[in-house]
Amino acid sequence: MIKFIAEVSSNHNRNLSRSMDFIDAAARSGCTAVKFQLFKIEQLFSPEILERSEKHRKRKEWELPLEFVPKLAQRCRELGIEFSCTPFYLDAVAELEPYVDFYKIASYELLWDELLAACARTGKPVIISTGMATIDEIKHAVDVLQQNGCQMPTLLHCTSAYPTPYAEANLAAIETLRQATGCEVGWSDHTVEPAVIHRAIHRWGARVIEFHIDLDGKGEEYGAGHCWLPEQIGAVIRDVEKGFVADGNGIKEPVPSELPDRLWRADPSDGLRPMKEIRA
Repeated sequence: MIKFIAEVSSNHNRNLSRSMDFIDAAARSGCTAVKFQLFKIEQLFSPEILERSEKHRKRKEWELPLEFVPKLAQRCRELGIEFSCTPFYLDAVAELEPYVDFYKIASYELLWDELLAACARTGKPVIISTGMATIDEIKHAVDVLQQNGCQMPTLLHCTSAYPTPYAEANLAAIETLRQATGCEVGWSDHTVEPAVIHRAIHRWGARVIEFHIDLDGKGEEYGAGHCWLPEQIGAVIRDVEKGFVADGNGIKEPVPSELPDRLWRADPSDGLRPMKEIRA
């Protein structure tokens, strides 16, 4: 089974009803989990950046209200899908602990040992994205997680470009990470290309797929071009499931849909169709 994680990011627009709609849409699309982000601008960017950049100050409007978290987690439980949230400040780890099924650490925070350790010490599963990182940085992050109690973290290979050109997805790195760390490795998608997700799963063995989702093209991040709409990703999830069913059992023998035509093959005695036993 493939774990599909719908990343809401900041497309919730600080609206609780809209946030609930994301969970409903993810469940209808066949997702395993839905993920939000918990950050405070003052603990995300340095004072120097906030002083100089109005663009970064305006991301205050993207923050998820902490009081939404218990309600979002409850809706996920009601629908039978997992709830996760990315902590972007240390206190967020404890604030999320009663509610999340797993922690997701973003690529931008991969170097922050203290955050990794705090998540690992909760005993909950940890998934970490690896965009922009070198193999040595990733191996160090895995060591930190394991030393603090998360023995089997899941890594997500990704390219931290929004959107990612499909030619820069570098899906072969999934196997590189698997061999280097021994961890389960998946793909965090920013391409919005169905073929890329299919390739990650069916060629490179990704069993966890994360993707950014928007409901209607009105989310804060949709315009950048890296977000899927529910009907788009729903079609991909259904196609992935069909692909696994199509594998079959590997035994080379006639399958039920072929049986009616077996007697319409060329008879070996004269090369004519159908078999002599039914010609009459």
